[in-house]
Amino acid sequence: MTDIADVPATDPIAISAPRKPSLLRLIREDVACVRLRDPAARSELETLLTYPGIHALIWHRLAHRLWEADWRFPARLLSWFGRFVSNVDIHPAARIGRRFFIDHGACVVIGETAEIGNDVTLYHGVTLGGTSWSPGKRHPTLADRVVVGAGAKILGPITIGPGTRVGANSVVIESTPPEVTVVGIPARVVRPELSHRRVVGRIDLDHHLMPDPVGEAISILLDRVEFLEARLAHVQKRLREGSSPAPDNKDASLLHGHVIDRN
Repeated sequence: MTDIADVPATDPIAISAPRKPSLLRLIREDVACVRLRDPAARSELETLLTYPGIHALIWHRLAHRLWEADWRFPARLLSWFGRFVSNVDIHPAARIGRRFFIDHGACVVIGETAEIGNDVTLYHGVTLGGTSWSPGKRHPTLADRVVVGAGAKILGPITIGPGTRVGANSVVIESTPPEVTVVGIPARVVRPELSHRRVVGRIDLDHHLMPDPVGEAISILLDRVEFLEARLAHVQKRLREGSSPAPDNKDASLLHGHVIDRN
């Protein structure tokens, strides 16, 4: 990579290009962001020494630098060691942005062509997997501020929009718009952007507040039943007051709550 200091002054495009952050700075940001997203983290030293998600990410950042330098076998070997000590499998070619956090750090799998933006959070059991044997882009892309719940599977070369939340154990096989919640198998959008959602440190911590589509449908049905009961009570009142033509005996009996046996 060409250093900015080595770029000729006659190349304004190259001069304006941002410098790639150092490996040490990336790791410091990874460790520091944990306290914003996990109340159990008491200090950066404790996080660095005891969080397997951080360990896996450190080994990946080292392996990724080797991979970019075309040291493929050492990169794969270092990646294997990171998996051995952390139980997190990240391919060294996977591209991961800044302030990435794997909470609990168990059984997470990130494939070779996966791309992850900044401020992304994954919980245990998440898979960013492929769906094709063909070379090229096979794994998903996660934009900035995505939160993926425990056990979720995101499969194929799809894009998860910025700020999207993926519910636990969901299986996502299609790209999503930004700022939505997706749940289910296959995952479907169940909640659009909400202005009142609580955001701390640019990360939506309310990942447990997943919508319940079945409960919402039942709530709508209950509202409808309540409306029909109120309307029926109004009709019964009008019949008792004689302000409307009386229906036949059977309908009148049903409205008053009595059934007449015509047999």
